Amino acid sequence: MNGILTALLIPLAGTVIGAAFVFFLKREISSWMQKLMLGFASGVMVAASVWSLLIPSLELGSASAGVSLSGVFPAVIGLLAGFAFLLLIDYITPHLHPDGQAEGPKSRLSHTSKLMLAVTIHNLPEGMAVGAALIAATASVSSATPASSASAVSLASAFAISIGIAIQNIPEGAIISVPMKAAGNSRAKSFLLGCLSGIVEPQDDCCNAL
Repeated sequence: MNGILTALLIPLAGTVIGAAFVFFLKREISSWMQKLMLGFASGVMVAASVWSLLIPSLELGSASAGVSLSGVFPAVIGLLAGFAFLLLIDYITPHLHPDGQAEGPKSRLSHTSKLMLAVTIHNLPEGMAVGAALIAATASVSSATPASSASAVSLASAFAISIGIAIQNIPEGAIISVPMKAAGNSRAKSFLLGCLSGIVEPQDDCCNAL
């Protein structure tokens, strides 16, 4: 139980560390550095998703249905459904990207609120990813069949994706808090808002587990 709770909170810790950059940086992060940090975060997330989620999903399908289309089909359907879900949330929610580009329906929300919504949208699938990995790891531990044991998603895999998300949350937390300070907010408020942008992840993890 303690291991599961730790895995749920690790991504939030990454966001908190990144948001704390606002206390140490004296100027806004340059556009070039923001692109570099986001690129790094993207690479970490893609690697964690493939190695700790997609490949184990394909292995579980192969173990139950053999090497066939029926074994790959559930993973492909889940992948496409995830794409569609995120696109739908992005379309129906008013939000603002760090570069100032507004998307979604028109609303009277402040720029800060829209930016927070943008990060929340981004963090939803990350929370789902950790929750799904933990569910699969728990199911694998409780299963006693040789086939499932051979392709089990271990708790170590769940921790790997949790740590991967935490690493890529560090630059994201900084990219949220530092521009908010540049927009006129205090360092403490910018830090708090940066931390709150990641609070949805453990909540989403718990909802998936339930």
